[in-house]
Order: sequence, then C-alpha cells, then structure tokens
Amino acid sequence: MSGKIKCIVTDDEPFARKGLQGYIQQIDFLELKGVCENALELNSLLKQETVDLLFLDIEMPYMTGIEFLRNLSTPPRVIFTTAYEKYALQGFELEVLDYLLKPISFERFLRAANKAYDYFRQQQPGASNDYIFVKADSRLEKIHFADILFAEALENYVAIYTREKKIIIHLTLKMLQEKLPAGAFVQPHKSYIVSIDKINSIEGNILHVATYQVPISKYQKEELMEKIVNSKLLKR
Repeated sequence: MSGKIKCIVTDDEPFARKGLQGYIQQIDFLELKGVCENALELNSLLKQETVDLLFLDIEMPYMTGIEFLRNLSTPPRVIFTTAYEKYALQGFELEVLDYLLKPISFERFLRAANKAYDYFRQQQPGASNDYIFVKADSRLEKIHFADILFAEALENYVAIYTREKKIIIHLTLKMLQEKLPAGAFVQPHKSYIVSIDKINSIEGNILHVATYQVPISKYQKEELMEKIVNSKLLKR
C-alpha cells in the first residue's frame, strides 16, 4: 500500500488519548493527523482534515461516538475504543473495522491496525486478495490462490486440489472461477480449472499438473494453447 493511513484519535480521557498516540507513533503505516476530546472537536477537525481512519471512543460528553458516526454522511473507517462491551452489536451494525476494549494492549492495537492496513490495501485500484475462504465440512478454510493446482467439478460440488490435500466444497465451478484471478487460471475442460503456473507439460489432450492428469477438451485446446503456450514457446 502506498502512503500512510491518516488517522484521528477521539477520547475524553487524557490517559487513553496519550496511550493511543503512543501506539500510533510505533506503527510506521499510521499517521496521526489530530487528537480530539469529544465529538464536537472531531466534527470541526474533519472539516479541515481528510482522514482515512478514526479511533473513536463511544461514551463521551455532548454526543456519543455512535451518535456521531450515525450523523456523518460519508464517514471515514472507524475503530471503536471503549470500556464497554455492550456496544459491540451496534459497532457491528455500523460496519466498524474493529472494536477495542479498554485497557487496550499494544498487541491488540497492532492487530486492529493491521486489519485496517489490509482493508485499505484491498480498496486500492487493481488490488485483490490472494486467498479465499471456503466452507469445507463444518469449518471455514483459507486457501491461497498460489497453492491451488486445479479444481474439478463434481455435480453440485467442487474439489480443489493443492499439493497437500483435496478440499471438497459445496459450490459450482463457475462460482469458484469468478473468485479466482482470471489471468492465473485457465479452463481446459468444462469440468476443470487449472493454475497456469502449475502446468508441467502438455501431452496430446492431457495436462500434467504435479502428479495429476487433467483432460483438455477438443473445443478448448486452441484457446488453451494460445493462452499458455504460444507466447512462451521457444522454437527455431
């Protein structure tokens, strides 16, 4: 991510403000643009500064952090900092990035800051995640695109093959394909999607991928060869 995340701390407790300032100074991708004691000060500062992220207390004089956030038409992203668990549901409804309970440890603050970093990096033009979460059995499993060898359609399911394992998910091949980076995968057959980087060789109508063999449809072969071979073919 280019540039720093510009942020403002708003809290009516001097000790809490000082602590958050100190934490921000330790993190190289955060830039503190202001410190406020309440929502009224924050409202004035936001008219002068364009920022990305608010570290916002909830229970403050004049107006709570939740009331303030609900009254902003285009608010920055928010991480709530509060001593009270009871506001967690409202924070979720307002789609805040994180919800930090006081006293806030540096370890927990860093985790929230990293979450903000990941969020803003993903918002950049051309940026994309390099993984997906899939539901396998009763758990959510993280799969990095770089680990995928190929995927095979199995009626109403898809089998995703990596070097270490096979993961069965309740999904169509088309739905999976829409989540994958288009330039990194190719469909040699209506029932398969293959990582281009993982193709070791092509023999007739067969792709050799690690220890597996993936069929090539006669209808797909010309397009497949154009995508993965012709531009790379070394010939006399």
